[in-house]
Amino acid sequence: MTTPTSRNSLFRTKSVEQSIRDTDEPGAKLRKELTAWDLAIFGVAVVIGAGIFTLTARTAGNVAGPSVSLSFVFAAIACALTALCYAEFASTVPVAGSAYTFSYATFGELAAWIIGWDLLLEFALAAAVVSKGWSQYLGQVFDQGAAVVEFGGITFDWGAVLLIAVLTTLLALGTKLSSRVSAVAVAIKVGVILLVIIVGLTFFDASNLTPFIPETVPQEEAHGLTQSLFSLVTGGGNSSFGWYGLLAAASLVFFAFIGFDVVATAAEETKNPQRDLPRGILGSLIVVTILYVAVSIVLTGMVPYTELSGDDATLATAFALNGADWAKNIISIGALAGLTTVVMVMLLGQTRVLFAMSRDGLTPRWLAKTGSRGTPVRITVIVGVVCALLAGFVEFGTLEEMVNIGTLFAFLLVSIGVVVLRRTRPDLPRGFRVPLVPYVPILAVVACLWLMINLSVETWLRFVVWMLLGLVMYFAYGRRHALLGRSASEQE
Repeated sequence: MTTPTSRNSLFRTKSVEQSIRDTDEPGAKLRKELTAWDLAIFGVAVVIGAGIFTLTARTAGNVAGPSVSLSFVFAAIACALTALCYAEFASTVPVAGSAYTFSYATFGELAAWIIGWDLLLEFALAAAVVSKGWSQYLGQVFDQGAAVVEFGGITFDWGAVLLIAVLTTLLALGTKLSSRVSAVAVAIKVGVILLVIIVGLTFFDASNLTPFIPETVPQEEAHGLTQSLFSLVTGGGNSSFGWYGLLAAASLVFFAFIGFDVVATAAEETKNPQRDLPRGILGSLIVVTILYVAVSIVLTGMVPYTELSGDDATLATAFALNGADWAKNIISIGALAGLTTVVMVMLLGQTRVLFAMSRDGLTPRWLAKTGSRGTPVRITVIVGVVCALLAGFVEFGTLEEMVNIGTLFAFLLVSIGVVVLRRTRPDLPRGFRVPLVPYVPILAVVACLWLMINLSVETWLRFVVWMLLGLVMYFAYGRRHALLGRSASEQE
């Protein structure tokens, strides 16, 4: 309970009990209809995108060689540490909002606003960027280039806008319907991946896996804002291949796992969150890890890793080198299905975080109203329009790294939050408990920090600017309108 003395505190916390009571608020109530299977589908849907068709080949050819499969294992371990923390939080606080809601219960309102503001950027940029990638693959399938038109010197990506419009409509119609559509798309892309593995094995040559960890090759150092924060601080260079390349590749492919945390945003719509959320989060992570490792082993066994160097290498490159050019369109179809589900679940995450913030009064309360189907239609439409405008007219370039730093920042707070909530509320019933606390959360924090400092200085500066803008918004509106502050005032 918030006390009068804490009414104006930037660190006033919202109790877990109050967060759960708010889920029954009339007019702002989400329908509980998701199962562990639905959540696992969402997890696989958002994690497996075009990255498996492109990132695997480029990382093998430019950074790690055949050992890229081991890089995926290392990245999966780092990701699993955070996934365990998300599973405990989601089963303890089964409320929409994911890291935002968890932070409100542990660190207080200011931290909750910061992470909520951060997640809004992460999901919006991710949805817009990925939808543009979907548009490019659509053009490849029909051999017409990118699905864009130009008028008056302005380029309009109609393919990306069309995708967001369709997915926004599906999300407004209901989360269960969205899950069914995701299931179909997931089945298509997993089917394509399995086909790639099976056909790829017919070209497999074990000698291509030797040396498994190639000798180290020095690389040119990046300078200025494009270098990593680690390089700026330490003045160190970098290299490819060898053990350093293996670890550097783990940092790169880690981002192929980003997205499982979005599953936690659907906690409030889950029938049995204490049981199903941990199963959905961890189950999806296990599935995608197996697929990633299998694809990377088959890929590097099909051709020498040196044939995959450069920025244009994909899975299709390996098939083309073996005379199987027909694989290009099949892989493009798999990428289309993969990107479709990624955009859908990112839009879902965006709407649920904004819904939770609106219900708490940190953003306008009228946004939190749910329709007859139990979905926040107003928020869904607004998010869809904003993301469509971004995808239709904006060229992102290096802004894609903003998604990475935003995600890792959320991972960081959730991992710390598990330790904090264990100490402050040991009495809470937990459907899942992270083993070896505080060691597992500490390892997760270390992994996240390492990955964050390997992002460019330019990305860090943009992130700081976005956070400062968020603080202005909080003090101008959120702090004065927060329901937590009002309820405390009424108690005086």
